[in-house]
Amino acid sequence: MELNLTNVIFEKEGNVGILTINRPKALNALNSETLKDLDTAITAIEEDNNIYVVILTGAGEKAFIAGADIAEMKDLTEVEGREFGLLGNKVFRRLENLNKPVIAAINGFALGGGCELAMSCDIRIATEKAKFAQPETGLGITPGFGGTQRLPRIVGEGKAKELIYTGDMIKADEALKIGLVNKVVPVESLMNEAKSMANKISSNAPIAVRLCKDAINRGMQVDIDNAIVIEANDFGTCFLTEDQKEGMTAFIERRAKVFKNK
Repeated sequence: MELNLTNVIFEKEGNVGILTINRPKALNALNSETLKDLDTAITAIEEDNNIYVVILTGAGEKAFIAGADIAEMKDLTEVEGREFGLLGNKVFRRLENLNKPVIAAINGFALGGGCELAMSCDIRIATEKAKFAQPETGLGITPGFGGTQRLPRIVGEGKAKELIYTGDMIKADEALKIGLVNKVVPVESLMNEAKSMANKISSNAPIAVRLCKDAINRGMQVDIDNAIVIEANDFGTCFLTEDQKEGMTAFIERRAKVFKNK
């Protein structure tokens, strides 16, 4: 699949799609062009039924994404600032709602918009050298790509307020401790760990995995009684699939299962 992308590399390995933010000289900072590239890539992934899982990372060893592009933001008006924030939020929300799991492979600084992009992913794997922060208050702004909303949902309100108000940078071990990342690995192991997890997820029934993501994402935004209804509906939908028949039949027959994403 040929995509006209300037700052994002899109690759496929089996059933895994790999997106790399590719502005290493700018520490992969997110400008409007990069956000639009990411939006285009998300559309391509949505339409590709042979991609079951996505890995998102940054080029180079210094940074996952060092933040939104300050050079682009510096002279924005109020209206332009709101529009830039809405663009980032639209793209990140599409990633969050993508109908397949997304693993962030965090290989360095994940600051501001970089931390926010990582939080839009389902699972976060970081290297031992990764560092995280929402430093926006030191620049005279608030987080603009969902940081004030996702960080408290992930680490709790008190810790999120501390990190956002102070702008403090934390290392990977603390990010793991507070639940901001799922796993911390050596630098040289990052992509292998991400691919290993992606392949493990890919070996399960893709439709079931997709419906699990749907149930979790939508259920977390409503009360438990409505959430259980969402789960029950997704659970029922599984019984329309060939993969459900295959998975249960293979279990009973004690043989290897062969899922077809149908």
